[in-house]
Amino acid sequence: MTDPSPAVSSATLPRAAAPRSGGLTDLGTPIPVRRQPRWGFHVHNELLHGRIAMLGFIALLAVEWKLGHGILIWP
Repeated sequence: MTDPSPAVSSATLPRAAAPRSGGLTDLGTPIPVRRQPRWGFHVHNELLHGRIAMLGFIALLAVEWKLGHGILIWP
């Protein structure tokens, strides 16, 4: 008994749209281009600055603990 479905060659299969930096896909739909923000309050900036502030605060606590007094109070 033979298979009722016809053999499909790779030439008849639709080609997947390769990622590009702009233009149109094979179907004619536009590929969006994401512009990176240059300035302002953005999530990645806030996370970076928050982590740097946490490291600075821990460093301040370590210095005050090592000195035995506050950093602004000199004996």
